Amino acid sequence: MTTSTSKRVCIVGASGKLGRYMIRHCLDRGYEVVGVCRPESVGKLADFEGQICIEPGRTDDREVIARAVRGCDGVLTVLVPFGVRDYSSGTAGAVLDLAEPGARLVFSCGWHITRDGKDVYSLGFRLLLTFFTWLARLLRFADIDDQVRACDRIFASDRDWTVVRGSDLEEGESEGLPVWSEHVGDPILASNRTRRVDFARFMVHALTDEALVRKVPAIVSRQSASALSYSSTETVSLA
Repeated sequence: MTTSTSKRVCIVGASGKLGRYMIRHCLDRGYEVVGVCRPESVGKLADFEGQICIEPGRTDDREVIARAVRGCDGVLTVLVPFGVRDYSSGTAGAVLDLAEPGARLVFSCGWHITRDGKDVYSLGFRLLLTFFTWLARLLRFADIDDQVRACDRIFASDRDWTVVRGSDLEEGESEGLPVWSEHVGDPILASNRTRRVDFARFMVHALTDEALVRKVPAIVSRQSASALSYSSTETVSLA
């Protein structure tokens, strides 16, 4: 996808905080935006009335996704492990199968996703992840393992995809485009914090950054202590 010839973007999961930030970044770049969100969440997009097209429906509904991605040069997808009925993997599968040939596909997920097993996680992180995975599944609120299955399907695809792994998110003014590494455990990521508005900025940036095709960047704020203290050949320059 290039900014000069391609300007139609679908945002799957548009009504959440991350989705709404992505809408704003896309509009600021002059993109035409189609947003997909559950019908009960359409009201959260009221601020964008008249500026975007909305396709109400579950993000794992293939008919909804087929309509939304038609004619889109890029698809930004928030992979939410909602419920216990394969919501994330269903969403990822629909986007992979139905997006236009050649479309840039960018997905969001957490740091716990690993592509090659070379990521290094602290004991505290692993224990917290295990507990939250168990509790969320017990309460039937979320299935963290489903997000893993969704990403495994993405990694196996020959589409032009990027999976962006976010550190702990916080609200606040933008601190610029985050820096990234291919593996959690890189000292540059140690601060483990990113402004949500900048996570969204990175997602939109990935649509036009060829260096991120089939990459799984783990990101952190470029103004965090760890980013300021370390240099890395894997960081992304400010767009």
